Amino acid sequence: MPDRVVIIDYGMGNLFSVRNTFAALKVRAEIAGTPAALKRCDRLVLPGVGAFGDAMRELKGRGLIEPIRRFVHRGRPFLGICLGMQLIMDKSEEAPGVKGLGLIAGGVRRFGPRLKCPHMGWNEIEAVAGEPLFTGVKSPIYTYFCHSFFVRPERAGVTIGWTRYGARFASIVRDGNVFGVQFHPEKSQETGLRLLKNFLKRC
Repeated sequence: MPDRVVIIDYGMGNLFSVRNTFAALKVRAEIAGTPAALKRCDRLVLPGVGAFGDAMRELKGRGLIEPIRRFVHRGRPFLGICLGMQLIMDKSEEAPGVKGLGLIAGGVRRFGPRLKCPHMGWNEIEAVAGEPLFTGVKSPIYTYFCHSFFVRPERAGVTIGWTRYGARFASIVRDGNVFGVQFHPEKSQETGLRLLKNFLKRC
């Protein structure tokens, strides 16, 4: 297990639920929101609940955008959860003109008007075979979702998990050391625990 996991506190997200999930894996994760804390950790986790534009303003106001990018550019593992996954993209239809973190090229789209939003509840993930993130995860994979927007990476190869809601969308992405999951691991019971454990031990 890594020596130090930091859950980024920028005023938005299920911080304590995520920390408690790591605690169930016997991993002490620290909630922190300063650039200095990001320098001292082995792995970063960016959770999120709320709006894309508000989240980027909070990250900018707390001086966290460049420290996050430097952490990723050093090759250290990074995980975005729900809104945190959307923030790793370049932009979002939810906040036109607001730049995302740009860790994975692509954008964030809104579900079509014929679909009930948010997409809420348990849904299946079609996993790409051979990815270390899915080691030991029982199939079919079901996780808990709550979101009205979804990511659309520019390169299809970074999508390692697909889910269908109206149409097929990317529910898990990976580009090198950057991971994103649209669902909530902290609400996905045994499957969520196993996926987080794999992120810590195998990715």
